Amino acid sequence: MYSIIVVPPPTTEDEPTRTQFRLAPSERLVFGRSVPEGGLLIGHDGVSRRAGEITAHGTFWTMSNLSTHQTYVVENPEGAGEHIKVAPGRLDAPVPFEFSRIVLPAAGDLLPVEVWAPRHDYLRAEGGSDGEPTAPAFSVDRTKRYFAVLAALCEPRLRGAPHAPLPTVEQVVERLRPGWPAASRTSVQWNIDYLAVKLRLKPGPEAAEAGARLNGKKECLVSMALRFDLVREDDLVVLTAPPRRVPR
Repeated sequence: MYSIIVVPPPTTEDEPTRTQFRLAPSERLVFGRSVPEGGLLIGHDGVSRRAGEITAHGTFWTMSNLSTHQTYVVENPEGAGEHIKVAPGRLDAPVPFEFSRIVLPAAGDLLPVEVWAPRHDYLRAEGGSDGEPTAPAFSVDRTKRYFAVLAALCEPRLRGAPHAPLPTVEQVVERLRPGWPAASRTSVQWNIDYLAVKLRLKPGPEAAEAGARLNGKKECLVSMALRFDLVREDDLVVLTAPPRRVPR
């Protein structure tokens, strides 16, 4: 059973399809400018002859950086900037992303090699509960206004621009207005403040001390939401939801 699919970089801008390499667990794929038959040949003068090696495992893969001087970056295209760096000479660095993009710096170019690891294994619990259920780490209601505000803040980075600046409050208002006609700067800012308390980034009004001012509140909210998958790309549907009849 194949568990890893490797998609090479395009050789031309107009190339419609690219040969895929399918690896079963324990199989390896060497890539570089000069590789044995069956390897991934990358014909660029800026790529090492034996640049690296990918090894498939059951539900993940590892990468060895065979370069002596160049760091490689493995990005998570769906992770809003999430990435790992594989240092020169590092062997069998584990990559946990389901969809990955290896970025190879090559004499001024950045060459992408895509790696897909679609196989998932999950624990299947047997029997009934043996005690009280565990309280959720973050309790969010996806039907509430505050979640739509959070989704609007996260949208640019979830849409594939991991380093995009966060929208201003005014931009959030405009984004939410089709589904929330009464949205205003005041109501959006109130929800941002509420989220900061709800996600425990700052103490609530019932606390004895107000605590230090939270600088970069929107950045902190988005960072936490994306890091713990509180908002995913599928959740952006709330931004196009029709207006609700029930007031907040």
